[in-house]
Amino acid sequence: MTALEIICVLFAIAAVFGMISVRWLKLPITVGTMLLTVVASGVLIAASPALPQVHKWALDLAQRIDFESVILHGMLPLLLFASAFLLDLEQLASEKLTVTLLAVVGTVLSFFLVAGLMFVMPGIGVPWIQCLIFGALISPTDPVAVLEMLRRVGVPKSIQAQLAGESLFNDGIGAVLFLTMIEVARGQSPTALHVGEFLLLKAGGAIVAGIVAAWITSQLMGRVKSYQIDILFTITLALGGYVVADLLHLSAPLEAVVAGIALRVFIRDLSMQEIDNDSVNSFWEVIDEIQNSVLFVLLGLEILAVTMNAASFHAGMAAILSVNVVRFAAVTALLGLVRLIQRGHRSSLFVLTWGGLRGGLSIALALSVPEALGRSWMLGATYLAVVFSIVIQGGSMDMLLRWRKNKIASA
Repeated sequence: MTALEIICVLFAIAAVFGMISVRWLKLPITVGTMLLTVVASGVLIAASPALPQVHKWALDLAQRIDFESVILHGMLPLLLFASAFLLDLEQLASEKLTVTLLAVVGTVLSFFLVAGLMFVMPGIGVPWIQCLIFGALISPTDPVAVLEMLRRVGVPKSIQAQLAGESLFNDGIGAVLFLTMIEVARGQSPTALHVGEFLLLKAGGAIVAGIVAAWITSQLMGRVKSYQIDILFTITLALGGYVVADLLHLSAPLEAVVAGIALRVFIRDLSMQEIDNDSVNSFWEVIDEIQNSVLFVLLGLEILAVTMNAASFHAGMAAILSVNVVRFAAVTALLGLVRLIQRGHRSSLFVLTWGGLRGGLSIALALSVPEALGRSWMLGATYLAVVFSIVIQGGSMDMLLRWRKNKIASA
């Protein structure tokens, strides 16, 4: 299949499954699309003896897609930039303590605790360094599948900001931890001092790069009265900043998040005569929604390309248990700390725990693990954890949110 044919198929699947999700299943587009794609892929696998040509065509489609490149070096820059650029800055500023603790401390806690649980789980039997790599790649959360439901059910904006802000920043933190563990596994950064320097360089450099690139972009946008040019500049920032950060060996995901937020801050003070904010916002909202639909089709199709065996399945079940137990414990501890510091702080343990989904970044990172460092079992375990997260947790959020709406609203 040609690249154009693959793109046409992906968009057609996203459109048809999206329509079914909204019209009949009454599910969010992202959750319904992935659920239907996983089910369709599973049916094709089961029916392969009776429909060998159809299964061969679908398998060829999945194998021709370089999931790591498409997600990590294609869709992720635009997804992260769009989500950051469209954040409610006032709500984010008011929740900065909670977001910082969840994104930084929570991600580090999850990284160590998930690794520890996977290491002691019976039947896993993999080296400690591989458990650390897995803990790093599975720790970042992805709220794409639940944010729309939070808004629809009427969850307070403060809680929406906590979940969205955490997920954006912990993508960058998780990616840095992952790269650090890969370096440690290769013996290139064996000491605690080297690891600390590596983290500081990756994260600190990405923050500086994102802010500088956003400031330059805002100055250029303020010098022309054309929304088309403004949009082109934002696309250049989203993609170009990510590429430059990658070339400089910084945390590209963190750079994209910082660039999106910083650009919003810099252009906020410019008048409407200089920048057509409504047109720019509308463009990024559409890009965000379309990309998310296609991303979840890709994640659903990947079941055709992932080799599942007994070891991967066992590791996946252990990962699902470990991730959710650790998420509950970490959120409970950090929200307790926030309420000690800020009396009367509003949040929801349920929303932040059950809504802490795993998504495309975890899959992309698992795909980039070298085979010698456990790529096979990590990819299978990650895929099962992501499918459970999006389909089961994301699919049940709407009903559970409505059931707990009064408690959440008064949290």
